[in-house]
Amino acid sequence: MALIIFSINIVYVTFFTVRMILTLKGYRYIAAGVSMVEVVIYVVGLGLVLDNLNEIQNLVAYAIGYGCGVIIGTKIEEKMALGYITVNVVTADVNKTLPQTLRDKGYGVTDWSANGREGNRSALQILTPRKYELQLYMAIKELDPKAFIISYEPKSIHGGFWVKSVRRGKLFK
Repeated sequence: MALIIFSINIVYVTFFTVRMILTLKGYRYIAAGVSMVEVVIYVVGLGLVLDNLNEIQNLVAYAIGYGCGVIIGTKIEEKMALGYITVNVVTADVNKTLPQTLRDKGYGVTDWSANGREGNRSALQILTPRKYELQLYMAIKELDPKAFIISYEPKSIHGGFWVKSVRRGKLFK
């Protein structure tokens, strides 16, 4: 019984985590479909625990399954890599080789001159699908190991040549 409860809770919390992420990313209809499956699994799992509340191993299995479900759900979300990220980079490369190299790789790069504590810098803003995030970091670090990098997820994107190219599926091929 404990193994069944453990397994059910892993599946439930994995669905819960994925549904929450889908909701936050704006995939409301897919999230609604996932939530219907999620609630059935939840009711079955909780029912098993409540029917056997006098057996502590069932409660422990429920708790451990919950924790494992969170880990598995976040791993699945990392693999799904929904949405985009914006990466801001500050580099001492004032000769503009870094922005052009990244553009040649297909990234949308806007760059401008900046001033830092130690002199002139080049600032870059790069938009990329999340599934290419790690590749972008590796490319930046390979070209400038001392680059200062900050990333965040934009809530909405509008306009620009790059967004149109992504929607047509023409980048990174």
